[in-house]
Amino acid sequence: MNVNQPSERQKMTFWEKLYLPEIARGLGITFKMLIGPKMTIQYPEEKYHPGGYYRGRPVLVLDEDGERCVACGLCSRVCPPLAIEVRAGETDREKERYPVKFEINMLRCIFCGLCEEVCPEEAIVMSKDLEMVFENRESAILGKEKLLVPVAQLQDRLEYLRMHQYYEPPARAQDA
Repeated sequence: MNVNQPSERQKMTFWEKLYLPEIARGLGITFKMLIGPKMTIQYPEEKYHPGGYYRGRPVLVLDEDGERCVACGLCSRVCPPLAIEVRAGETDREKERYPVKFEINMLRCIFCGLCEEVCPEEAIVMSKDLEMVFENRESAILGKEKLLVPVAQLQDRLEYLRMHQYYEPPARAQDA
């Protein structure tokens, strides 16, 4: 039995055919929004402070004992626009590898957050930075020096990720 057959459809009344009740309902919603409280932020004077859910500029997490990144390269492999470049170096410390070169081309980045989801060390995180201005193309390629941010500034984003991800992050000395 086909539901789309004309004989089984409901007959529309004269007013429903004119769509006047629907137009009046839409105008009512519009006027209600005009009268209600304003949601506009006066940008240069007032700043927007997003919560932990916001995905801004990707940054590298800097712990007290150094950077968390182990240069596994998962973030660069999962990045759809190929905006991340990682080159690994060897060390004789507890952490065997570290990134000699870590660059993100912000002109290519689409802020998808896949790099932060795939990172096994919680080393790359989407920060709250929403004001990004570049004077030329070379300044849009951010190196490791510009990407390193102390863990204290990223605490609310890290808590949000731990609350909403399916895996348990690796145990850290400062978390215990």
